[in-house]
Amino acid sequence: MTLAHTIETPTHGRYLISMPPGPGPHPWILGFHGYGERAEHHMAVLESLDPEGRWGKVSVQGLHRFYTRKEEVVASWMTSEDRSLAIVDNVAYVAAVAAAVRRDLPVGAPLVITGFSQGVAMAYRAAVALRPDALLVLAGDVPPDVAPHAAGLPPTLIGRGVHDLWYVPEKLAADLAILRAAGVRVEVCEFDAGHVWHDDMLQAGRRWLAGAGGWSRGQVMNREWGGVGGRS
Repeated sequence: MTLAHTIETPTHGRYLISMPPGPGPHPWILGFHGYGERAEHHMAVLESLDPEGRWGKVSVQGLHRFYTRKEEVVASWMTSEDRSLAIVDNVAYVAAVAAAVRRDLPVGAPLVITGFSQGVAMAYRAAVALRPDALLVLAGDVPPDVAPHAAGLPPTLIGRGVHDLWYVPEKLAADLAILRAAGVRVEVCEFDAGHVWHDDMLQAGRRWLAGAGGWSRGQVMNREWGGVGGRS
């Protein structure tokens, strides 16, 4: 008989940082890329969201790296195999990144978390764990492991391209039902494109960042949380 076992092992993650000049403390953005992207891809988005360079930016790369056919290194957050364990690993990884940033860099409130596509699930999980002041997500749904904790989510901007064949209207409607039932302030930006960052979403995101200071909960602190199960 062949039996499958799992074992916990240390690994190294990678994240990019871009900080504005000056002593701070600076507001900051913590972001999560989509499937088959890398930290550099999402950092470019964060730079577009903050063209004046007022925010500190942290782009976290998924732990699971692989090569594209062009031999570019990209990453994903998890697969269906041992998903519940991967969620625990990823939440711990994100908490470690946030703790390192707060320890080593001049950041303070507000904190805004962003995510695109597969990274949206990680953005929601990070929002439950880290209690940011605002959340900005595009082209991805609320994962089932977060839904029971939705009351702890901050004001949330959801983006969807009207031609997106993955994040379809039914998924958006389901997410809105979950968030509004939990009392979350939620707004939607729909735009005439597909599964991409579109200029309309970037403009809406800039307005969302501008409002985040008014929602600040003060200096945010980590709280213990572990997700279970569900799709990324």
